[in-house]
Amino acid sequence: MSRTLGARFNGAQLIHEAVARQAQLRPDATALVFAGRPVSYRTLDLAAQTYAVELGQFGVRAGHLVPVLLPRSPQLVAVLLAVLRRGAAYAALDPKLPAGRLRTVLGMLAPPVVVVPPPGGGVPPRPAADGRTVWTPPAEELSEAAGRAPATDAAPEADAVDGAATATVFFTSGTTGTPKGVLSPHRATTRLFGPDSFANFGPGRVIPQAAPVSWDALTLELWSMLTTGGTVVLLDGDYFLPDDLAELVRSTGLDTVWLTAALFNLFVDEDPDCFTGLRQVLTGGERLSAPHIRAFLARHPGITLLNGYGPVECCVFVTTHRIRPADCEAEYGIPLGTAAPGTAVHVLDGDHAVPPGALGEICVSGEGLADGYLGNERATEESFTTFDPGTGPVRIYRTGDLGRLDSDGVLHFHGRADRQVKIAGQRVEPAETETAALRLPGIRECAVLPVTGRSGAYERLALFYTEEPPGGTGGTGDADGMLDGVAPDPGTVRKALAAVLPRAQVPDDVRRIGSFPRTPNGKIDIAALLDLPG
Repeated sequence: MSRTLGARFNGAQLIHEAVARQAQLRPDATALVFAGRPVSYRTLDLAAQTYAVELGQFGVRAGHLVPVLLPRSPQLVAVLLAVLRRGAAYAALDPKLPAGRLRTVLGMLAPPVVVVPPPGGGVPPRPAADGRTVWTPPAEELSEAAGRAPATDAAPEADAVDGAATATVFFTSGTTGTPKGVLSPHRATTRLFGPDSFANFGPGRVIPQAAPVSWDALTLELWSMLTTGGTVVLLDGDYFLPDDLAELVRSTGLDTVWLTAALFNLFVDEDPDCFTGLRQVLTGGERLSAPHIRAFLARHPGITLLNGYGPVECCVFVTTHRIRPADCEAEYGIPLGTAAPGTAVHVLDGDHAVPPGALGEICVSGEGLADGYLGNERATEESFTTFDPGTGPVRIYRTGDLGRLDSDGVLHFHGRADRQVKIAGQRVEPAETETAALRLPGIRECAVLPVTGRSGAYERLALFYTEEPPGGTGGTGDADGMLDGVAPDPGTVRKALAAVLPRAQVPDDVRRIGSFPRTPNGKIDIAALLDLPG
């Protein structure tokens, strides 16, 4: 029988219905805060009704995909809700998107209208809308839009679509250079934030919306609160730093925050006290750094710290785990945890489930799965297949990640399946070398990369690492006493790894660096890393 986590989601709400319900229950409660000014649920809901009627004049209806290129603001949120009220789906795009990329995306979406900001404000003009019809919402406060709301909502409501309808399109990088449009349904979002949610959302909770609006983190930061009655603080700027977090806690009552693993590490390094006053911190997106987690938990034992794992094709999270101090000593790193609501996790070898403790590919079924990739049937068929867990075939998404379920049913991460390479005829797992390195005292973060030779084939491994700062504890053990209490130099690190790993897994090149270069979404920039001067 298949080893799975989670249970079926028993319902399918629409995102805009859930927000409208909060407006009925608590109309005067604060939904949004922007530049210090609050916006009530009543105002947000009425403005969304107004904009839905105005979008209807462009023929927006169920099945349409509407690109929205507005900067972060209350108006952006109201327009997203308006698109959903029409039965359509939105694609929230960066208003500063390069013209070529925008042209490609618009061609994929084939929208009836493109929502754009007014000229000025640092946003480039949009001739790259490729001659398509554009709508610029009036430059106004939401209260003004709310004042134009119809007595009876003229836009189609939830009866036009159901939870299986596409709500949003997330664009992610494609290996061919063409972006992939991930079609995510309403239920993929609403499954996450019900009564059995993985975190405490709802009235009294306050979260910042800080991630770029085109990422699926927008779904976490925005709809987690607005569908449950909480408050979202919209950041007025492109950067989110420790000082900003501390100030928002003081000025807005902020008590919840989502940070990528890279940002979490930065905040812990720069100002570990910036988290003071929070109730819960959500992090993830990459393998977590045990030294950073250990330092946070020691400094803030009363704050709930959650690890969240999930590719965009499964909408925000597949699994979550409340992190405890003992997790920092776990053999395979901080656990990914147990399944999010409406989700089941299968660890497979091909089409067969592996036994507990065995390594396999992490596959996902349930209400969080995307419908597929926009206009790309081949990629959809490759990534979204079926699997029979013993109760009949279910649709699954193959993540390409490796993991294992322990005896307690907790999922652990083991890197990407496609990271496996051959060096001198031997299969090599860079993730295995990384795990061993992170267990050495004094190493804070690391990355192991295969390096090609003149022939173009992989010839060796290179290890890049950063040190634990003075006073830190680093990894969980050492090799025969090496590195004991000493800042690790590259030669010593390589010797320590050679004592615990097969020869093929030992990196030939070991380099200590000050910090890791990052891509815009906070992940390690592999190309930049390999280009670092020797």
